[in-house]
Amino acid sequence: MKKKVEILAPAKNLLQGMAAINSGADAVYIGAPQFGARTNANNSVDDIAEMVRYAHLFKAQVFVVINTILYDNELETCQKLIHELYHIGVDALIVQDMAIFEMDLPPIVIHASTQANNREPKQVGFLQKAGMKRVVLARELNLDQIKEINEACDVELEFFVSGALCVSFSGNCYMSVAGGERSANRGSCAQNCRLPYKLTDGNNDTLIESSHLLSIKDLDLSDQLPQMIEAGIISFKIEGRLKDVVYVKNNVSFLRARLDQFLNGDGKDKFQKASSGRTFYTFDAEMDRSFNRGYTDYFVNKRTEKIGSWETPKSQGQIIGKIIEFKNGKYLIENAEKLNNGDGLYFLNEQNEADGVQVNTVENGWITPNNYKNIPVGTLISRNSDANFNKQVEKDNSAIRKIGVELKFEETQYGFLLTATDEDGHVSSEGFKVTKELAKKEGFLKSNLEKNLIKTGNTPFIVDDVAIELEDNWFVPISKINEIRRTVLENLINIRVNEYHREEQAIVKTDHPYPEKTLDFTYNVSNKLARQFYKRHGVEEIEKAFELQWEPGKARVMTTKYCVKYELGKCARFQRDTMGEKLKEPLTLTHGENEYKLKFNCKPCEMEIWEKDAELEFEEDNY
Repeated sequence: MKKKVEILAPAKNLLQGMAAINSGADAVYIGAPQFGARTNANNSVDDIAEMVRYAHLFKAQVFVVINTILYDNELETCQKLIHELYHIGVDALIVQDMAIFEMDLPPIVIHASTQANNREPKQVGFLQKAGMKRVVLARELNLDQIKEINEACDVELEFFVSGALCVSFSGNCYMSVAGGERSANRGSCAQNCRLPYKLTDGNNDTLIESSHLLSIKDLDLSDQLPQMIEAGIISFKIEGRLKDVVYVKNNVSFLRARLDQFLNGDGKDKFQKASSGRTFYTFDAEMDRSFNRGYTDYFVNKRTEKIGSWETPKSQGQIIGKIIEFKNGKYLIENAEKLNNGDGLYFLNEQNEADGVQVNTVENGWITPNNYKNIPVGTLISRNSDANFNKQVEKDNSAIRKIGVELKFEETQYGFLLTATDEDGHVSSEGFKVTKELAKKEGFLKSNLEKNLIKTGNTPFIVDDVAIELEDNWFVPISKINEIRRTVLENLINIRVNEYHREEQAIVKTDHPYPEKTLDFTYNVSNKLARQFYKRHGVEEIEKAFELQWEPGKARVMTTKYCVKYELGKCARFQRDTMGEKLKEPLTLTHGENEYKLKFNCKPCEMEIWEKDAELEFEEDNY
């Protein structure tokens, strides 16, 4: 049996979720009224119920994120919410807090959020045995590590494929709490990583006066899909529950085309699409026309390139060309024919700072901006807002999804019968009685049947074939043909939704040993049920979550695979031959009153960020 592979899209709200489905997504993930890791992307249970019905029409799934850590006074509310979500037909929950496994739950499928720190086979294997049907792997893994986990564990694997990257290992960032008591693990990340910082060395010499030193590029693995599928990934997740509808539709459409190319080519014998229908577009999807800070493949092919986006945390967009000339308040730009009135342009100014102008008019390669700025010849120009593209994609009909049906019109003893059979084998039939009369015009009924039965209008169907079986040239009013077609297709919608098969999985309490005996604050244990879960699985010592015990000044606030030394060309492991003089540590980041020390653990190739009063020990680089 072929394995299903899916594109999983973000849904900020109901309308964007429906747009994602229309654009070709096989599943969407959406926030509930509470407990999602994006507090500005919550949705009512009623809206989620409507989302479920619409998705299930196309055999697409709806996953709800319940991925914050929970406090004791929230446990009962969370349990009640999960029962409501199960009742409206949600396919799965994406969770971080193990307290959920201790609740009295309906048989709903559970996925382990990337916030659960899913980096190693032993962790993923434990979660599988605990009852997780799917695990969202850490973004930092490479293909070899993904393969290792897939070979060791019998669980579905999901991986981020595009969108913004958290510089920290997911679930292990505490900068928001330390900087202002906003917890990322509670859905209120302040995005401290996107702020400008001053960098000083151990001699207190300034290395960089001000730059976005923790801001990294966005992820794009669209050209890695076949390799990742072979490694074991079955769900490709698009980041972006706070992004706009143009971003969602463009990303989904682009990835749909890339994945279908594989599924219809080299992968056709082993893999298949995870939902039904096909989409028709009025735009050509391109990833760099969406919000992006420049793209990286992160670590999927190991550490091979610099990934920082230091100039700005804002969108850089699509590269257009260089400034050739400027005069009379205008710029002559390479490839200016790609630009349109209203576009936003991005460039680095003479101070190497991110800057921009908006296009007023374009004529013969000359750009007149709304606000002229001095841009030297040779400056590279990008478009970070494509006015015409945005306007086109925003239209409801820019991506329309249709389910293939075959129609059969035949006569019965007392009248006629129309049967619709869709691409998944669902059948809807409707007959009507009529006194049969021969038509005066030769071929009247057959020609009108073919012409009118294929008119599916705003229904989610497209007619792939019409079979007509008649014994004579009968007369049937066109209004009756249209009426029976509408009835059959409307009934088919209800049949598809009602016959949708949702997988269920009972939650069974387990007691297999957890891989660790001692848990520090990075395991985010914030309530009595989570503590109970780990104790039952053999954990002996459990530290409280950071949010419950933070003392200002001395804490480790982030662990990351990203490395400032590497970005500076000073990595003794990979850049020894070109690094020159070693940096005097500790390196320190400063933004306003917030000050952080950097510690580099070269053996696991990780960087830690500590508050200013922490006492750190530094080891010699052994490379």
